[in-house]
Amino acid sequence: MNPINVAKFGGTSVANAAAMDNCANVVLANPATRIVVLSASAGVTNLLVTLAQGELDAAGRDAELAKLADIQHAILASLGHPAEVSDQIHAQLDDIRTMAQQASQHTDAELADRLIASGELMSTRLFTELLRQRGVNAHWQDVRQIMRTDSRFGKATVDIVATRTLCQQTLGPLLGDTLIITQGFIGADSDGRTTTLGRGGSDYSAALLAEALDAGSIEIWTDVPGIYTTDPRLVSSARPIPEISFVEAAEMATFGAKVLHPATLQPALRQNIPVFVGSSKAPAEGGTWIRASTESRPLFRAVALRRQQVLVTLHSLNMFHAYGFLAEVFGILARHRISVDLITTSEVSVSLTLDHTGSQSNGEPILSDKVLAELGQWCKVEVETGLALVALIGNRMSEVNGVASQVFATLNQHNIRMICYGASAHNLCFLVNEGEANEIVNRLHQTLLD
Repeated sequence: MNPINVAKFGGTSVANAAAMDNCANVVLANPATRIVVLSASAGVTNLLVTLAQGELDAAGRDAELAKLADIQHAILASLGHPAEVSDQIHAQLDDIRTMAQQASQHTDAELADRLIASGELMSTRLFTELLRQRGVNAHWQDVRQIMRTDSRFGKATVDIVATRTLCQQTLGPLLGDTLIITQGFIGADSDGRTTTLGRGGSDYSAALLAEALDAGSIEIWTDVPGIYTTDPRLVSSARPIPEISFVEAAEMATFGAKVLHPATLQPALRQNIPVFVGSSKAPAEGGTWIRASTESRPLFRAVALRRQQVLVTLHSLNMFHAYGFLAEVFGILARHRISVDLITTSEVSVSLTLDHTGSQSNGEPILSDKVLAELGQWCKVEVETGLALVALIGNRMSEVNGVASQVFATLNQHNIRMICYGASAHNLCFLVNEGEANEIVNRLHQTLLD
């Protein structure tokens, strides 16, 4: 295990020159940090997604491009408009304008990925220059040369073996005396075409690079000091968790805790790399360590909330005492790369939930007309929206008497649309109306965690 540290900074952490300066302080405070992974500056990816959709007229397109340029120019001004980097940023902005015009005529997933990836390319150029002005031997690395993926634009799958080989060959010789700055969220297929890993994929990128380089630790720097018992914006009594297990953190990330991308912990778990989550704005406040095991294993650890859930109910008399119906349904979903979260069944129907927020980078809907048409050939399809998934996270929950009665006694005033319990000892999940979700999270936290 190499003692190097991989540090990742999110969009708010690199939103402007002052925020980038804070990041530089964090990076330089840890001599083990050799790889820095950045998201695009806050707001940039959303602007690029809008341009990639190609729905704006010329005036609207110019307005979005102007907002994008303003963010970059403000940081360049703080850096003193260095000639080389200014030229690089202006060239990137010109490319964005060209691609946005192309998208307005005809957009596709490949073009969208090239356009959306521009945000990370610019933020890393600027941050590399900031470090160099502070006397650091900083190297800008195009992650597309080392993060190898398939050709599924919008939500590409990483080739872990190829990525490891490329990282060892390209980055390995630089680790001794160079600070490497690279991009999260993006990669390239075997033909060199730009791909993206899906929204929020920068955390995952950092973990994959750490795995590929046998790193000793991963730091995820965001705008909150660690992982909380629930979203502190919803519950005032929410408190930070000093230490949490990989399993608990993975459940929280999967079921809505936005501090981590759900896939982040997979590479860390495979290599047993501890992960630290903290705030780049207040690094002295500490944060949360995620490890393979922890001394504390409470029955109830946290409450997670995931909005914009889609409930799909499939009705068919062919299910009754029949074989193969679910195989056909899941075959259709697999062909369209749609992942199912929760599932319940009866004799003649099956209900399953899909995460609308887990859609592609370019904002394409998770359930297309083509998917619905294919499902409709096998069964009657009902789709419900306006739902939220609440997950209670803990330990040994399916093994301890009385857990269900504690939870559902707390929620006896609310209608619960769907329940999943028992498949994991670490979660109890239920689907509720989105309008009631905040109150439900507050009630659960007050009763079980305060």
